[in-house]
Amino acid sequence: MAHLNSNYLKLKAGYLFPEINRRVKAFTDSHPDGAARLIRCGIGDVTEPLPVAVREAMHKAVDEMGERQNFRGYGPEQGYEFLRHAIAENDYRAKGLDVADDEIFVSDGSKCDCGNILDIFGHNNRIAVMDPVYPVYVDTNVMAGHTGEGDDKGLYSGLVYLPCNAENGFVPAIPQEKVDLIYLCYPNNPTGTVATRAQLTAWVEYALANDAVILFDAAYEAYIKDPEIPHSIYEIPGARRCAIEFRSFSKNGGFTGVRCAFTVLPKDLQCTTTTGEKKPLHPLWNRRFSTKFNGVGYVTQRAAEALYSPTGKEQVSALIEHYMGNAAILRAAAEKCGLATFGGVNAPYIWVQAPKHLNSWAVFDKMLQEANVVITPGSGFGPAGEGYFRISAFNSRANVDEVARRLTALNWKS
Repeated sequence: MAHLNSNYLKLKAGYLFPEINRRVKAFTDSHPDGAARLIRCGIGDVTEPLPVAVREAMHKAVDEMGERQNFRGYGPEQGYEFLRHAIAENDYRAKGLDVADDEIFVSDGSKCDCGNILDIFGHNNRIAVMDPVYPVYVDTNVMAGHTGEGDDKGLYSGLVYLPCNAENGFVPAIPQEKVDLIYLCYPNNPTGTVATRAQLTAWVEYALANDAVILFDAAYEAYIKDPEIPHSIYEIPGARRCAIEFRSFSKNGGFTGVRCAFTVLPKDLQCTTTTGEKKPLHPLWNRRFSTKFNGVGYVTQRAAEALYSPTGKEQVSALIEHYMGNAAILRAAAEKCGLATFGGVNAPYIWVQAPKHLNSWAVFDKMLQEANVVITPGSGFGPAGEGYFRISAFNSRANVDEVARRLTALNWKS
């Protein structure tokens, strides 16, 4: 008799975004006029065309694949050297950070990496997640059997939840208890807030003192405008001995439909075996990549490499300016409504506090039915997200201007 993985049965309802899609479909099926006016500011999917430098690199790479002398079959699972070098050189060494080419592992998405990294950790770790939290961190731990059952609020036993709220600036306090794996995401999804150098230093010091590992999601680092805010956890002394960093080309290069990302795993980082020995994680992650992943395609990697060319960097900056201009418009609109607003300054997400008489899903329904705009309910990111909603700045300027108009036209007192 074949048995299923019963951990999947612990998952509560649907993953957030499929549930949003289900509700939107039900609305559009029954309201054709509303469907025609619908503007999506929910999922953080980019809308603008790929940079010219990327398209040119892809065309050239496709032509190479059509020539026998330049054709490439299976590539290195960890990524071609040309891309690993470009990443390490531009994102790290050019900024004074010690990251070697072979500490870069190229993948098809940081969401995948955030889940797959659990393969190299044991099942007896105490795991801490921020609340509100990107659902992937929680769900993948549930699937891997690292939690107990979930309660009515969506909290899973076995996880340590770190509340993030307006009072602490959406940066969690250092836990009083010992934890082993710590998920941090800055700039933060969903709140759009950032962590200061001092705050990240405190987390690195905690990890080093407790032999813990920080899983640092920096997918939105390119949107940081404040020169005092770190772009990488490795800007903090000692982080190479306690942190793994995840980054993506989805939001800076517009690669949500192309698929390319990378993980940085320093060779300095060690963990403890069941017999008490210290062993490096780098060889384990390398073995996991070699065994379970075929690598990102050559054409895609050439496209990612083009983002680091002088022209590519200029075009990426233009994309970021576009989306952050959108964020400023949406933030101003929410503030005009008299709603407490966070984020949208160093990240493309605006985190808005709902009026006290509306919960997160009630705001979702109000925006969908009355404004024909899709947002993301804060409760979908965890119990601490209740009473908030997220607006994504990934859209055309015309759509964002229209969303701002509709947002301010709503009656938020009833």
